[in-house]
Amino acid sequence: EWQQVFELVQPDLIFGQEAIGNFPTLHYPLPITHYPLPNQIMIPTGGSSGQIRFTIHTWETLMASVNGFHQYFGQKPVNSFCVLPLYHVSGLMQFMRSFTTGGKLIIRSFKQLESGELLDINPAEFFISLVPTQLQRCLENPKLTSWLSRFHTVLLGGAPAWESLLEQARHHRIPLAPTYGMTETASQVVTLKPEAFLAGNNSCGQILPHAQVTICSSTGEILGTNQTGIITIEADSLSLGYYPMHPKSKWRRKRTKGATKNLKSDDLGFFDEKGYLNVVGRSSKKIITGGENVFPAEVEAAIQSTQLVTDVCVIGIPDLQWGQVVTAVYITNNKTVSKALLQTALEEKLSKYKRPKYWVPVESLPRNSQGKVNYEQLQNIASAWLNSQKASSSLLGSLGRMKDEG
Repeated sequence: EWQQVFELVQPDLIFGQEAIGNFPTLHYPLPITHYPLPNQIMIPTGGSSGQIRFTIHTWETLMASVNGFHQYFGQKPVNSFCVLPLYHVSGLMQFMRSFTTGGKLIIRSFKQLESGELLDINPAEFFISLVPTQLQRCLENPKLTSWLSRFHTVLLGGAPAWESLLEQARHHRIPLAPTYGMTETASQVVTLKPEAFLAGNNSCGQILPHAQVTICSSTGEILGTNQTGIITIEADSLSLGYYPMHPKSKWRRKRTKGATKNLKSDDLGFFDEKGYLNVVGRSSKKIITGGENVFPAEVEAAIQSTQLVTDVCVIGIPDLQWGQVVTAVYITNNKTVSKALLQTALEEKLSKYKRPKYWVPVESLPRNSQGKVNYEQLQNIASAWLNSQKASSSLLGSLGRMKDEG
């Protein structure tokens, strides 16, 4: 990751890191070929690809996000309890909301939170932001569960949340606010208010004042209510593009002077009759098996609902017969959980073609600090496991034949 950073931005100074060596002269003698323009704020994003990129923001784009946030919640100043990295948009925007509205900012690591190092504050005065895996771990701790239920709002984003997790949070009366946004939009552009969540709504919520979100077909046609399509965003908080800036990295702009920019996301979703956004999954992560479309998020939610696994990610593995086969890479703390048990548990939850053919048990998934899975690493892990299983089967077959011949 550091090598990628050095090649992209060639920094002159690095703050907060002591173990890089004599950078840049000895280890990274890269020529300086470009500098960012003044007033640009570059925020790293890796997402699910594992390839770091820097989105180019400005003070104005970040403030557009801040203003939309406090207009939507009607809360000013904004107090933030931050357990997410400040170098990611999820942590940086917590700082921005508190700094620019005169609010309080508390910064703690999530490990400190898990260990029970809770500060003497009134949680009802604070927002806290979590990713789904962090929320899951908090809900496994009765003390943290009770503490979370006292917050003003618990923002949830960074990765899709599964239904059973949302139901568990609702059971404990956690004032959850699921969100939809990305680094390119300076965090959330759609958010569900806690009262709607506690009333049974599992969507991502409604559009914030600084943004416009539409659902479009692959040809750009705007789709109607309950029609699934590409989530397209216009927002004052939209970044300028990626660094270094190339013509192809700029978002498409409207021709009218002063118009906002437009970003066609990789996400598929729909709006219901009340204007709530429901995200179906990533277009690029869609699995096509035997001509049928399978969205990993649906399969992952079904597997999570069995409560037989603690974490799971579904991917497509190339196959000569089917094109791709649905494959689940999972973690379980229960040694009695088998492939047969998992398959049986899904019989009433998913159509046959959506059920995983391969089940790959692992001790951990390659997630980053925001809970996002590195799919390139995951593909390698799954492929290596499947190859080892095939090799073992082939060896056992050979030994069996030798025994018969003997």
